[in-house]
Amino acid sequence: MKAVTTTIVSATTLLLASLTSAIASSGSAERIDTSLTYNSGILVLAFAGFLALVVVVQTIPALISLYGMIKGAAEAAKSTEARSTASNK
Repeated sequence: MKAVTTTIVSATTLLLASLTSAIASSGSAERIDTSLTYNSGILVLAFAGFLALVVVVQTIPALISLYGMIKGAAEAAKSTEARSTASNK
């Protein structure tokens, strides 16, 4: 019974692999002409560049404040005292 199940599984695997490769290699897809997709002028590029510059410049204060928060949390963790309980005196 186990040999029959193994044979069925391997036959199914072979069939699926064959079908997958047949579908993948059957004909080429329609080619898309991208020469007309991007025909914007220099002003659009300048605007997109300006927006990218704004995003990059805004990350600088965010990183500085993140550094300050991490530094403050580390100093607060150092300054806490260890408390003793009655069981470890």
